[in-house]
Amino acid sequence: MGWIRGLRMLALAAGSVGGLSGAAYSVLNTQSRRARTVIGVPRDLPFNADGGYLPHGPGPVPVPVDRMLTLAVFGDSSAAGLGAESPDLLPGVLLARGLAEESGRPVRLTTYAVSGSRTTDLIDQVDRALADPPDVAVVLVGGNDVTARMSVAASAALLAAQVRRLLAVGTGVVVGTCPDLGAIAPIPQPLRTVARRWSLALARAQARELSRTEATSVPLAALLSPHFLARPQDLFSPDRFHPNGAGYALAAEVMLAPLCAAAGVWKSAEAAR
Repeated sequence: MGWIRGLRMLALAAGSVGGLSGAAYSVLNTQSRRARTVIGVPRDLPFNADGGYLPHGPGPVPVPVDRMLTLAVFGDSSAAGLGAESPDLLPGVLLARGLAEESGRPVRLTTYAVSGSRTTDLIDQVDRALADPPDVAVVLVGGNDVTARMSVAASAALLAAQVRRLLAVGTGVVVGTCPDLGAIAPIPQPLRTVARRWSLALARAQARELSRTEATSVPLAALLSPHFLARPQDLFSPDRFHPNGAGYALAAEVMLAPLCAAAGVWKSAEAAR
């Protein structure tokens, strides 16, 4: 429930930074408490399906080192796949299968992402990965930075710093920028508008920082929010906050082309269109 407590913190921040009246501040505070009863609690930890994935084959399985691509996933619950109904629907698994099929090579998936992580937690995740640097990496992080009221500029700069560490060892990096928290309809208004503005501001800052690196950023808010707003019953898990397998499949679909480009499977994401 840490992220729900974070919504209340976000309301407090909006009141203090935005100079809201006492009445408006009270509304935001009340709405954050209401979110506790409207949005469900995840019942389980994310599945783990790390291992090898073969082109047109099963997984996870042991894979030979020869010609193997290695894929690492970093970030928060959206990277770990909280809300997916089965291991096959985890975002990392969907991307590993897609990369294996497109490359014709086995792919070994390693997930460093942990639910509840903020961008500050990427430091430890990247530390662990650098012991055996992956060929390519996917990073999904930012939502918890919003609810924790982390500075947008500081969060984006820290993300870019960790991405540079991966790039420095030859890892290709694809980052899905912060999703639109305003797409989570059960967050009551006007708190949802505050969450939306903050999350979109973070996504823009992340993209700006990443544009100064060799990483590829994917604007998840712009690409996915229309779908989640139009079909929430189809794309959210029972907790009404995290995506379900279909929601993760949409995210994997928009990230696969940049991932293939980063892995050298395609010369560029544009060439794959």
